[in-house]
Parts: sequence; structure tokens; C-alpha cells
Amino acid sequence: MSYTKEEILREARENGVEFVRLQFTDLFGKMKNVAITVSQLEKALDNKCMFDGSSIDGFVRIDESDMYLHPDFSTWAVFPWRKHLNAQTARLICSVYTADNVTPFEGDPRNVLQKVVDEAAEMGYGFNVGPECEFFLFKLDEDGRPTLETGDKAGYFDLNPIDHGENCRRDICLALEEMGYTVEASHHEVAPGQHEIDFQFGEVMLTAD
Repeated sequence: MSYTKEEILREARENGVEFVRLQFTDLFGKMKNVAITVSQLEKALDNKCMFDGSSIDGFVRIDESDMYLHPDFSTWAVFPWRKHLNAQTARLICSVYTADNVTPFEGDPRNVLQKVVDEAAEMGYGFNVGPECEFFLFKLDEDGRPTLETGDKAGYFDLNPIDHGENCRRDICLALEEMGYTVEASHHEVAPGQHEIDFQFGEVMLTAD
């Protein structure tokens, strides 16, 4: 969904947002983030939030450490799983820029993908992908800590009472749809405790984010 700066600021006020996570990935695709208070949101939307790039794997040397985060307004979302709390949290996914705040950082995976998307568009091509998200659910011990015991012994396409992850998958799907994702299906996978959620295919940048 497309947002303007004013729409984001208004949604933040209307939803009682107190914190915003500015998210990006390192050279290896690992998600990173810095949380700012909502009072700093306008500054972030103006591309004025800096961070120390020398502390991120694969980015820059200490003498080139200043880098900027440029939020993609279309990635604005309020986390639905925190709506029952007083301090609402939202997120913006960012591209990384160098110290001049004008040049996209070549080591930012998001910038690399955008460059490829732009080159494909110039040749008349679009790029859509449809991922399958697979994961395992494990039991907790009496102290609430995760164990290595799978949450059930069910198999492919099984259902309750054998499939113990049905409610968890439902909650995940509902949260994803609140954040703007289109979920096509969810089901138990082949292995015990293994689950799958399928997304509708979409534009590659949106899907990667």
C-alpha cells in the first residue's frame, strides 16, 4: 500500500504508536533494526536517521561509518500482535545510503535487488515470486523454555486433534493479513511439528520485504 508522509504520521497518532522499528538487512540478509520513539518519526521519514555502518557485518570501515536509513513509505505497518498493549509498535523497512545521504549503498541487499528490478523493467520484464514459509513448532518445558520435542506427531495435511499447531497457524495468518499480506493456504507439513504457510505471489521487492 502506498503512503504519504502525512498519512503515516496520522496513522501513528490514531493508533497510539509509541515506537517505530527501522528495519534493514546486512550483507548476509540478516534482519537488523533500530527502534525510535514516535517523536523521531518525522525525522526518519525525512531520511535523517543515521547509524554506525562499521558495526554491521560486511558494510563499511570505521572511518566510513556514518550511514543513513531511507524508509520505504509503502512498508509502513503497525504490529497487530501488540495492539493489546499500551505502547504500540510499528515498522518501516529501509534502504541504506552512504554518508552523503544521496548515494545508495552498494552492499545493501535491498538496493541490489532494486537495481536488478529497474534493469528488468527497462527491458520490459516484471519479477514476481511466491514463497512458501515452512517452520517447526516445539513444546515448552515447565518453566516456559523451548525444548527439542516437536509440538505434535502429525503428518501432511492432518488436522485436529492430531495437528496441535492449527490455532498457532491461524493466529499467524490473521496477523499477516492485518499487515497487508495475502495468505493463500496453511497446513501441517510432512514431518512432526512442521507447518507451512503459503503467500500469494507478488512483486519481488514486496515479497522480499
